Amino acid sequence: MTGILPQRAAATALLLVGLLACWQALFAFAGTNALTSPLDTIAYAAQLLGTASFYPHLIETAKAFCIALGFALALGFFIGFTLGLHRFSGEVGEPVLVALYSIPKITLYPIVLLAFGIGMPAKVAFGALHGVVPIAIFTLAAVRSLNPVYLKAARMMRLAPWQITSRVLLPAAIPEIFTGVRIGFSLTLIGTLLGEMFASQRGIGFLLIQGIGLHNIKLIMALTLMLVVIAVAASAILLSVDRRLRR
Repeated sequence: MTGILPQRAAATALLLVGLLACWQALFAFAGTNALTSPLDTIAYAAQLLGTASFYPHLIETAKAFCIALGFALALGFFIGFTLGLHRFSGEVGEPVLVALYSIPKITLYPIVLLAFGIGMPAKVAFGALHGVVPIAIFTLAAVRSLNPVYLKAARMMRLAPWQITSRVLLPAAIPEIFTGVRIGFSLTLIGTLLGEMFASQRGIGFLLIQGIGLHNIKLIMALTLMLVVIAVAASAILLSVDRRLRR
């Protein structure tokens, strides 16, 4: 274990150096009309973080994302457990979920706007729409693949349905479910940002679309860098938890 950590740190450092070198080479090839250099991007991102007017946008995005993720988790777990516990419902519902997963969600955005209007509700709904389906699919698969002996033992003990779910099904299925949570996390973030880009007056997505409209390359690159760092950090944490659960 002591030898693994230094190896991972060295591999991570090597990967970062390689990515920065590729970024610098791409900047040298494309020029300032398309990209900014790594140092300029980091400097502008630090400048943004030091600006008081930036934080309302960051808080708006974080709030919308957290609410959307909460809805995606709750609905995904409910749909997945409901379909997973009833074989016929699962056989009918799984193809529907897979079909919904394959639909480009941006095509549904006009319906979301008509249903929820412009503002926070639309962002939350569009974010949750991206995350709920993968969570439901992985939860359904996890519940259906459980050892049937667990359920038989729980019924022999005369456990109530909520006890079976909380004490038997959830602990046994959580490693597989958590994989769906990791995917749902990323897709919910993408959906929230897309919602802000098309129907919002605040948020990181709004700043991105504003930067695109004004051809502000520095703003676009700095915001993209921040989102990449946040997404990679969150993904690394979730992946570490996932590995622990599987062990």
